[in-house]
Amino acid sequence: MTSWLTAAVVGILAAVFQYGALRAPAAPIRVALASLRTLAVALVIALLLDAPMGRPRPTLPSVFVDGSLSMSRENAGLARIAWDSALAIHSDSLWTFGDSIERVARTRSAPVPSQAASRLRPIVERAMASGRPVILITDGEVQDSSALDGLPSGSRVIVLPRDARKDAAVVSMDAPRAAVEGDSVPIRVTISAGPAGAGSGSLAIQFDEQLLGRWPVDSVSAWGERQLDVRVRPQQAGGAGRAGGVLRAIVASAGDAEARNDTLASSIEVSRAASAVFVSTSPDEDARFAISVLRGALALPTRGFLHVAPGNWRQEGSLAPVTENEVRQAVRDAPVAIIHGDTAIFGPPQSTSFGPLALMVPPDVEDGEWYPSATPVSPLSGALAAIPLESLPPIAAGLPASGEWTGLEARRGRETMRRAIVTGRDTPRRVVTVTGSGFWRWRFRGGVGADAYAALWGGIFDWLAAERADRRSAVPEDGAIRAGQTVRWRRGSSSDSMPKAVLRRRGTTRADTVALKFAAGVAVAESAPLEPGIYDVSVPGGSAVIAVNNSGELLPARPKLRSGGVGRRAGVDAALGARNAGWVYALLIGLLCAEWIWRRRAGLR
Repeated sequence: MTSWLTAAVVGILAAVFQYGALRAPAAPIRVALASLRTLAVALVIALLLDAPMGRPRPTLPSVFVDGSLSMSRENAGLARIAWDSALAIHSDSLWTFGDSIERVARTRSAPVPSQAASRLRPIVERAMASGRPVILITDGEVQDSSALDGLPSGSRVIVLPRDARKDAAVVSMDAPRAAVEGDSVPIRVTISAGPAGAGSGSLAIQFDEQLLGRWPVDSVSAWGERQLDVRVRPQQAGGAGRAGGVLRAIVASAGDAEARNDTLASSIEVSRAASAVFVSTSPDEDARFAISVLRGALALPTRGFLHVAPGNWRQEGSLAPVTENEVRQAVRDAPVAIIHGDTAIFGPPQSTSFGPLALMVPPDVEDGEWYPSATPVSPLSGALAAIPLESLPPIAAGLPASGEWTGLEARRGRETMRRAIVTGRDTPRRVVTVTGSGFWRWRFRGGVGADAYAALWGGIFDWLAAERADRRSAVPEDGAIRAGQTVRWRRGSSSDSMPKAVLRRRGTTRADTVALKFAAGVAVAESAPLEPGIYDVSVPGGSAVIAVNNSGELLPARPKLRSGGVGRRAGVDAALGARNAGWVYALLIGLLCAEWIWRRRAGLR
């Protein structure tokens, strides 16, 4: 009624303004013209406001109960409270939601929360189709709270309060995917706390069943986080070559209320010897990120050496001192050698190493910003084909090196001249020369830039290391995966674009076959989420390990929702608006025509 009242007031004011000061024609005619003007203006305002044409029709709402694992965290009993609240509401239907929605019967027994995510988009899509208002009962820990605006008007959210209890959880563990046996491996573990904080305790790191170390952890304030940087030395249990194992970070704290989020597992491959040796005479972000690609995305056991001062060499990671002779010998014996900075520090690079070689040569003087512009046909074309060159930050370019092929070109500003940045040759052995720097900016910004960085250096190192023992057609991209997340696979050295992976969950006899499909020019494929557990993977050419952890729903999280009304979209219970009534437009045109004709006959313009 407010919109109609507003329309009427505006119409009366418009009529008074138009005819209130006139003295001719006669009063009855002025009143009639003013009435027509009032009605016409009122209808225009009503159309602008889409004023309702009747009373709303009451419609029963649909009730959605949060069925994600967060409702069972800390044994808070929220699932039972939510279900009792849903049964007390007179509704059209009853549903549970999480990573999907499912209709449930109105029984006294509450469904067990089991879904690995809390997404509102499926609810909004169904509400848009039915037009019914929605009542949402949840703990407020959802992933896409902005989607609530798409619900029909009259919808509301009921957020159940959670008792504040102490809880410490392992949120993430940054560890390399591959390591050399006996090397010190850096690990960064992030621990978070719930609304009541977390008590002091300890962090243990295990490799398979072997305890690698234990470190004290101070108490954490409410909703706080704490990072611990530790170093461990994983050892193979037996055998030779490359062995896949599981690295576990386990936190124990006083008064912890939820045990399911205390452990995070990640797969790691430990090799008897290094598959790549990285030497840098001018350590910078390019060197740091290149090593992370070797150990991470490519899972190559890598040993790094840094030249920090004249005559002073350090082992990358632990910064333990090493002699120059040890570095020379490591480069000479390396299956794949990468030299960054002064590539002639040990003499002519071609005689320094006898295996595949990568030379990263930063320019001595920067002469402007160079933008990647082309990826000519080369052995790297498959890896670089999908790189969005126009979206990448600029780099610094040095003088191009000679080679049999060019993998990447760059252009300075708007100039048409191009300069080769990545060149290579196949004979007498595989050598790649990169005469640029600043690639770290791609990785630092994340998004498509980070994917492009991994594609570039992954393609270079993969091509150099094509003769290594690892012949797997596909390998898991991530070391640590959580339930509900898709599994990402990176294409291996095989040319098979549709390999099959056989997954066997430890502790069971069941084997599942997953068919992977790598699109042309794309090095990553995805498969369906897995249940928590450790999976032994068999792929053509070798094997791997996948560690699937409990869902992120079990981690402490601040509620993103508050109780109250939500939704802006019109529902089926809303009255018909003026814009949807065709006779309103016809009446408006008739009123305007009648006023115009009457004004002409009365001698008014």
